Amino acid sequence: MTDQIQRMKVLGAGIFSLILALGVARFSYTPLLPLMQQQAGLGLAEGGWLAAINYGGYLTGALVAASISDLVLKDRLFRIGMVVAVLTTLMMGLTTDFWVWAVARYFAGLASAASMLLGTGLILNWLIRNNHRSELGIHFMGIGLGIAGCSAAVIFMSKGMDWRQQWIAFSAMGCVLLVPALGWLPLPDTSGVTKTGASMHDNPPSPLFLRVFMASYFCAGVGFVVSATFIVAIVDRLPGMEGRGSWSFLAIGLAAAPACIVWDFIARRTGELNALVMAATLQVFGILLPVVVGGMAGALGGALLFGGTFVGMVSLVLTMAGRYFPTRPAKMMGKMTVTYGIAQIIGPAVTGWLGAAFGSYAGGLYFAAGTMVLGTLLLLVLKVVERRDLAAAALEKSARPA
Repeated sequence: MTDQIQRMKVLGAGIFSLILALGVARFSYTPLLPLMQQQAGLGLAEGGWLAAINYGGYLTGALVAASISDLVLKDRLFRIGMVVAVLTTLMMGLTTDFWVWAVARYFAGLASAASMLLGTGLILNWLIRNNHRSELGIHFMGIGLGIAGCSAAVIFMSKGMDWRQQWIAFSAMGCVLLVPALGWLPLPDTSGVTKTGASMHDNPPSPLFLRVFMASYFCAGVGFVVSATFIVAIVDRLPGMEGRGSWSFLAIGLAAAPACIVWDFIARRTGELNALVMAATLQVFGILLPVVVGGMAGALGGALLFGGTFVGMVSLVLTMAGRYFPTRPAKMMGKMTVTYGIAQIIGPAVTGWLGAAFGSYAGGLYFAAGTMVLGTLLLLVLKVVERRDLAAAALEKSARPA
């Protein structure tokens, strides 16, 4: 097997794990939410709480990822998580009990963290060890493909299947995805050198840089989660848009699939922070278009902008984390995702409360857009901090004796 074929199989394992854990186990809930409200008696506030509980599981997974350094243990937990992704999807279709749903959504969140953090960390570690470019654009295509695939599946299946049958069908799809997700990822190499024998060293950022970075990523988490969770229900409730929400979620997925590769190219030319500022600015417009412009044009335009930016931001942030800590990339990834995960608990809960209070999820979009504006400003502050840190490092180097 040539090195490039092995590289594509490893990246393929990551793509299929993301389709399984982020698409099937996590985001299939979004296009199925209106159906569950219509057919299973799920209320507005309860829908928000299930989303928040899911992100609580994701946060727990992020804390676990940030606390362990053993690559073998990470690999084992990743593989367990992929099996849990299938089982929790099946649980959603076997009951109408809110508390069983809550347990299923919590463990689905754990499984999505296993793929997003442990799986991504293992793949980035493999790429660095084997002297490949440490970019994750191809890997993160799995998020967009998962969202688009689940949206298309719900649009197709809703013609003849109820909400329960669709959850069971997604479980069957998960079983198929499980095979390459587990079979194509090699066991981790625990040596401290790359394939060519070069040593791998961590290069951590300054504490101030990390704190501002985490605060900005928290804002990105709020901006992401409100649209990602409620966009289908929001669009369905807009005048003249009944039943069309799934199309907007499909557009998000289609835009997200190639976006990471595009943002990798942009980052090569502008730097990661400039690319993040551009993506965050565009995302604000993407969040607001469905309620400000309205109609199919606003819904699809917002979906394309949102889908084309949120996953690019995640890819850039986690790639940066991996470069700072190449020997244990999931550690900083986990810390960053803890802040993202806290945002993903607060965002749906606030949006669900706003929906119950005002009879609409639209207020949540304004809340998300305002938070993203703050996050963009923090990224601009981060550029100043980075310049300060580089200047301090250069001064320290010049002061050392020859």
